[in-house]
Formats: sequence, structure tokens, C-alpha cells
Amino acid sequence: METPSESPLTSGEFPHASYSRIRETLLQRQEIAILDVREEDPFAQCHPLFAANLPLGRIEADAWTRIPRLDTFIVVYGAALNGDDLALPAARTLKRMGYTNVHFLAGGLQGWQDAGGEVFRDVNVPSKSFGELVESKRHTPSLSAQEVKALIDAKANVVVMDARRFDEYQTMSIPSGISVPGAELVLRARALAPNAATRIIVNCAGRTRSIIGTQSLINSGIPNPVSALRNGTIGWTLAGQELVKGANDRFPEVDDAIRTKAAASSFAVAMRAGVKRVRLDELTTWLADPTRTTYFFDVRTPEEYAAGHVAGARSAPGGQLVQETDHQAAVRGARLVLCDTDGTRAHMSASWLAQMGWEVFVLTGLTAEDFSQTDLAALRLPEPEGKVTAVEVAQVKAWLADRNSHTVVLDFSTSAQFTQGHIHSSWWVIRTELKASLSAAHKGARYVLTCQNGNVSRYAVTEVQAAVKKGVEVVWLNGGNAAWLAKGGKLQTGDHQMAVERVDRYRRPYEGTNNRVEAMQGYLDWEFGLVDQLARDGTHHFKVI
Repeated sequence: METPSESPLTSGEFPHASYSRIRETLLQRQEIAILDVREEDPFAQCHPLFAANLPLGRIEADAWTRIPRLDTFIVVYGAALNGDDLALPAARTLKRMGYTNVHFLAGGLQGWQDAGGEVFRDVNVPSKSFGELVESKRHTPSLSAQEVKALIDAKANVVVMDARRFDEYQTMSIPSGISVPGAELVLRARALAPNAATRIIVNCAGRTRSIIGTQSLINSGIPNPVSALRNGTIGWTLAGQELVKGANDRFPEVDDAIRTKAAASSFAVAMRAGVKRVRLDELTTWLADPTRTTYFFDVRTPEEYAAGHVAGARSAPGGQLVQETDHQAAVRGARLVLCDTDGTRAHMSASWLAQMGWEVFVLTGLTAEDFSQTDLAALRLPEPEGKVTAVEVAQVKAWLADRNSHTVVLDFSTSAQFTQGHIHSSWWVIRTELKASLSAAHKGARYVLTCQNGNVSRYAVTEVQAAVKKGVEVVWLNGGNAAWLAKGGKLQTGDHQMAVERVDRYRRPYEGTNNRVEAMQGYLDWEFGLVDQLARDGTHHFKVI
């Protein structure tokens, strides 16, 4: 990856794709990957609706998974805060990886806006704007935080189902809430609320997953009264009410009668939404087709996936797949295939994706034997550019034990991974701001590059070598921090020795428990305006059943 100094605006190395061409591609439902190669925080401040965030420093590690077809129409942009334009080095990296149809966004992000293109802020915007459209079209019922608290305090016949990931639920949740991630709701609700008079409250952190979860139960015909917690845990906090930390109540297993009823109702919803079905032999042909992108997802829980899955399927729990479709399927216009073992989770997830303009199929005709794969497919990664010297954990330990070796460890993990565990005395650095990172870190006679599993740091070796003084040794820790831990090394936690600001992670106003009131209210106000933005953009193909 080259130092981002040249500008794609003046480079003739790659063709330029105009706003009008990109818009027409979206309107025709043709395949396109619009890549914003900045870090997540600047991406979240301003981007086109269907832009996918693939930071420059993660292209080698992630591109082949997120964009599996090498002749995909790819459009790249990304002006960094320091004035460098990251699009040219990103395009060159993609070209080295074998991509043959790479373009610059004509005029960059500013050119998009100058041509009349709508821009959005925050992350997972297609899903969030779709959720707002669903509520506006279906008038999804909701109750305020005060109303829900009054029901809980009165010990009313009510059950609160938290539609987020389990780790989010554990961070903070509504009192008495039970973790039922989005795709599990239709499958589990009848077991949690067998009395049709029991009111079901669905919550998330903000709005989207509670709206989609509530409407899922309504669409499936569950007899219970169902309401979303209006504005989720944000609304709860803004009402001055206390959240629970560390809750651990999870959804129950269901019997065959419930499973059968849920599957039948979900199938009916999926058919209304235009979901199609495909058999395994045909899917195998699709996955080998070089002319069309097909994503294959297992939408069950991560635990079920690990216990056994269909070969070739990627784990993408259905609620989060609907919430984060732009991350899981970076190619807009691609084909999505979903599977499960019960007939409920795949069909309900597919029903929403179809309404969001995707061509969606549910894999049918599967047997228990088809879910026998337990090994994860080896991640395909390109060879790094230039020579990379790999070292093992024992050698790095010896160097660090010798203060005279002047060895400095540079950690290219995400900032969240770094704070959760890193080698003692290492520096958190980032490839998109490598010059500033090296300037802030301690100077060494030797640099050891690492990251969570070694997949990202391996590709930074030649860049660091080019940026430091001649004679300074730059090596790669084989296996990264995972190997260090496996060989008995300890990892340190905390956010000390961060070389640059944590721009790789956009701080969501609904995460954690110490968000500013102004930020939470501003986030809600932004969500309320998304339907109008969708109308102005006009490329989404969303259709609410």
C-alpha cells in the first residue's frame, strides 16, 4: 500500500465513475460496490446511502470476503482529514489483489454532493432509514419509556424482549428484559408469552431493531399485543430511568409445536415479501459463477453455527444481518442466500432483506447431515507486497526482555481490540495515519508489528520499513496477539499508548452507559429525518409490505 500522497483527481491510472452513472447502476439494480476507504469515524460523518466502509488498512484482510467477484464494478473514494486522499493507494491495492473493474468516484465525495447526490451520516444507514420507513408506513405501535416502566412497576402481564446482540444487552438493558436477538423473536416469542393476553415489549438501543422486531411479530400473526419501546434504551435514559447492567436472561428453547407454527407463519411472510427458494445443488453453481455475486449466510446464533453449519455459509445472525447489511454484503445488487435449521429465522430475515431491495433466497431441502461442517473455512488472503520477515513469540519475548534491544511493538488491531488486550508496552497505530502514528510512538532500532491475529499487521511491514530510517529492522509477529496468548504470554488492557485518535471506531450515541444527553437526543432527531432523506435520494428500491 503506497503512501497516500497522490490525488485520484489528477491521476489517469484508473477511470472515473460519475454520479449519474452510479445512480443509474443503482436504479437498474446492477451490482456495484461503493467503497469509502476512510476510517469508520470520518465515514460516519458523511457518505452516500449505499457506500460500504472498507478502510484502506483493512483492504487486504477483508476485500476478498466482502467483494468476492473480482470483476465487480467498484467505485472508490476517501479524502482523509490530514489532506491525503486514500483512494489512489486503495485502488492500487485492489488492483494488486486482482480486481479488474476499479474506478474513482468522479470528484470524490465533494463531486458526489456537487452533482446533487444525497449524503447521510452515522453507520448502517440503509437499515436504519428502512426501519424509519417501516414505522411511517405500518404505524408500528410503540410505548414511551414512562409507559413501559409503569407496566413493569405494576407487575402487569408484560414481557420485555431485547432484540440486540447478547453483549449489547449485557452492557445495559431494561429491567426484567430478556435477550432475544432480532431473528429469534418470531421463533421464541410464543414460548416466552404463551398467554395471548401477555403484552410483548420489544426494545433495542435506539429505534431500528425494536421497530423491525415489533413489526416481525405483528407480520407473523402472533396473537399477543406487541409494542416497541419508543426510542429504546436512549428513550429510557432520557426519561431519567435506570438501566440494568450485566443482565443474563436469555431466550428459551421451543417445542416442536411452537417451531412448526413459527415456521409456517414466517414462510407466509417471506412469500408475501417476494423471497425465493433455492436448493443446495443450484447454490453450489451460483457460488462458482464468476458473473454474479452470491452471499451465503447462516442466520442462526453464533453458537449454533459453531456446532455445525452448511459448508460455505458465513455466520450472520439474522437480526444483525438486517441491521448491518451494508457491512455483510458490500456489493449492492448482489444475490443473498440464507439458511437455518427451523424455517423461521431465515424466512423472517429474508422477508426484511427483500423489502430492502435485495434479491433474496432461502436454502431449502436441507437435512441434518448438511449442517455437519464445524471447521471454519480458511480465510483467503493475498501475499503481501515486498519481503516480510516473520518472527515467533519466543523471539519477541527475548527482545522485549532485553532493554538494550530497543524493540518497539506496533499494534495494528482495531482500537477496541487493543484496549481489550495487547502486548505490554505496545503502541496502537493505524495504517491510514501511519506517519503520525510513527511520530508519536517510541523510536526503536527494531519494530515488531502485530495485531489481533496477524492478518492486518502483515501487510504494514513494507510501509513501516519505507517510513523508518535505513538499518532499522521491521518484522512481523506470526499469528499476532492470538499467538502471543497461546504461547503463555499475557495481554495488557487499557487505552494507554494510543499513537493517534481512535478514528477507526465511530462512537455510537446509543452504545455504553455514559452518553451525553445532547448526543442521544441528536441521534433520535437524525433518525426522524431519514424518511425525507430517502425520498431525496431515490435509489433505494425499498418496499414495505
